[in-house]
Amino acid sequence: MTGSNKLTKKDYLKTTLRSYYLQNGFNYSNYQGLGYALVMYPALRKIHVNDTDFAAALKDNTEFYNTNPQLLPFITSLHMVMAEEGTPEAEIRGIKMALMGPLAGIGDSLSQFAIAPLFSTIFASLAMEGVTIAPVLFLLVINIVLFSIRYTMGHYGHKVGTSIIDKLSEKMEVISNAANIIGVTVIAGLAATFVKMNVKIAFAAGEIQEGVNQSTVNIQALLDKVAPALLPMLYTGLMYYLIKKKGWNTYKLVLLTVVLGIGLSFLGILG
Repeated sequence: MTGSNKLTKKDYLKTTLRSYYLQNGFNYSNYQGLGYALVMYPALRKIHVNDTDFAAALKDNTEFYNTNPQLLPFITSLHMVMAEEGTPEAEIRGIKMALMGPLAGIGDSLSQFAIAPLFSTIFASLAMEGVTIAPVLFLLVINIVLFSIRYTMGHYGHKVGTSIIDKLSEKMEVISNAANIIGVTVIAGLAATFVKMNVKIAFAAGEIQEGVNQSTVNIQALLDKVAPALLPMLYTGLMYYLIKKKGWNTYKLVLLTVVLGIGLSFLGILG
């Protein structure tokens, strides 16, 4: 971080407007990672005068990211404030990653399940009553509202970011660590909830006799007694190992999961 070039309000506004690029380059490897770097490109270029530093910052910000585009300016403004103040990259990344999930949930609920249905209902009703300009008004009004949200979030992120840097600079590392802990906790909860792995293997006590009710030993039941969701946790750990230590990308992980899922199910091990 050089911090030699001061960012202006115009830079924050430009980055807010560039939030419309977030979905550009979306892919199943790093989701919005390329888009995030594209949104931040001018600001990072201004902060990092040295080409090597700029290239490293740009590369760091192409990592996996997935949040709601309407609320993204809050995150980018915070990022810019912290980068400009020379906050260590690890702390910026901690805050950035910690905000990703919560703002995605809030933003999706707000834009897709509140604003879009509300205006759709209003202008669809107008259209059914014969107001021919209703579809145009719908596009106009909803985009004005969504842009207002982006602008407000960008401005608020800049304002709050400055306040945070001024008041909590000494505690930023603690906050970043807390954010990392929250992020890991959320990921662990998601792994236990959404990764499903059940062992179908069961052993009968003694020789199997037709028509006789025999006691069996269920492997999955035994594993659940040791630790519920043990297999999902171990599989998530395997994914983490392959990404961090072996440099696997998402496509390889998906392929491995599909092959293992089909193979182990075919052999009757998982079900």
